[in-house]
Amino acid sequence: MKNSNHSSFEASAEEKNTKQNRMVRAYSQEHTYKHPWERVTAASWRKFADPENKRTLSHILEVDTLNHKLDSSSGKLHTTRAITIHAPGPWFVRKIIGQDICHCVESTVVDAKSRSMQLATRNISLQKFIEVEEKIRYDPHPENPNEWTICKQETSIRIKPLSTLASMAEKIEQRCVDRFQVNSAKGREVMERICKYLEAESRGISFRS
Repeated sequence: MKNSNHSSFEASAEEKNTKQNRMVRAYSQEHTYKHPWERVTAASWRKFADPENKRTLSHILEVDTLNHKLDSSSGKLHTTRAITIHAPGPWFVRKIIGQDICHCVESTVVDAKSRSMQLATRNISLQKFIEVEEKIRYDPHPENPNEWTICKQETSIRIKPLSTLASMAEKIEQRCVDRFQVNSAKGREVMERICKYLEAESRGISFRS
């Protein structure tokens, strides 16, 4: 049996030269929440909404829901949110590009019938310098589907070859990976805290973080 007590960072960070000679760095992470799928997905929706999480998730500046639609034929819930964050990368990158914030779009599809939640986030600003795409999926854990949830996350970072950042692409991409790993860990910390709160709430127990 695999160790399900902590998240694992797969050593899959890799650099690929595409036909357009663009450098891509990709990595994946996996984490097991020892909570049922319904509770974990509820926590995902509340992650940005709870004011007490703003200190932990300080890189998130603003979140706005743009669209929220339930497909009556499939039963799937489609949601689109605009997320404003601190610009990715180290401080000198923000100085070079002359911008401290980055605008992103998050698309979420929830299928309650199959118990699947998929999120895809990409930046829509700073695209002439950098492209970042993150995909997250929550599914019942195959080893304990009624009590645990597995989260799989994939992130890719691409520095544009003709931008002012091209000469430092490898260094910047690695710094971005490091920062995203830290932010992912913060996100999991918040998710675990909300899950514990929801569990206590369902049992009528007062919860303190």
